[in-house]
Amino acid sequence: MSTERVLKLGLPKGSLEQATIELFRKAGWKISAGERSYFPSIDDPEIRCALMRPQEMPRYIADGTLDAGVTGKDWIVENGVDLEVVADFVYSKVSRRPTRWVLAVPADSPIRKLEDLAGKRIASEMTNFSRRYFEERGIAVQVEFSWGATEAKAAEGLVDAIIEVTETGSTIRAHGLRIVADLLESNPQLVANSSAMADPWKREKIAQIERLVVGAMAAESQVGIKMNVRKDDLERLIALIPSLTAPTVANLHPTPNLHGEHWLSVESVISEAMVRELVPKLLATGAVGIIEYPLNKVL
Repeated sequence: MSTERVLKLGLPKGSLEQATIELFRKAGWKISAGERSYFPSIDDPEIRCALMRPQEMPRYIADGTLDAGVTGKDWIVENGVDLEVVADFVYSKVSRRPTRWVLAVPADSPIRKLEDLAGKRIASEMTNFSRRYFEERGIAVQVEFSWGATEAKAAEGLVDAIIEVTETGSTIRAHGLRIVADLLESNPQLVANSSAMADPWKREKIAQIERLVVGAMAAESQVGIKMNVRKDDLERLIALIPSLTAPTVANLHPTPNLHGEHWLSVESVISEAMVRELVPKLLATGAVGIIEYPLNKVL
């Protein structure tokens, strides 16, 4: 069992790179990555980072080159490796939707169901998954690797169908294609190999990352809100405010400008989407000095 006090952590290079780095910043880790650097610095001597494509990261975690990393469920399936899922990642500033791997054909294709693809040619970046998917259903197809522009291959008649990733299906439809079936739903995940999880120190370090990053994800859609209110108006105001447990209420120190009235400070955490509806109602109950502020973590 390794006694090295360094956790080797993989971060996704590409579309989720900056969102992941920002999420770790909110969780408490500052990661600095240059444009050409594959080994970004991090302000934690117990973590060593490596940037790599999510498509290849699962096998580097599985073989022990990395201890843990953030990659897609789809690429874990594609690589056929057994990794422990520590946490699902939700990037609210990017998208809350899981991605979908779908089978699509030209809009005028006679193919209506999976069985119609027997003997046909399919292009996809997910070749291993695609072959297994059809083999398990006893449908003989020819699957070829696509280096990109996969939708165009079906639209131009180079292949009979494609298996491609999408969120809403709009790009698929924009290329004149029709979705026949959803094959796999995927989302980013923090995963680790069994060797790292068997090492007490690494397991605890991974758990620390999980706790703080999950807290940062929870905070992405929430804000703190604080205000002052007369004691006589408190109960009406409290009835309007949702909270994780209960709003925090504190007495304001008596000062001459309070004119002898009993004022309180009220503070809570609410959904950011609620603010525009809630603030006018708070003002109507007599709240003043309303402050909204961002959160880094909710634990």
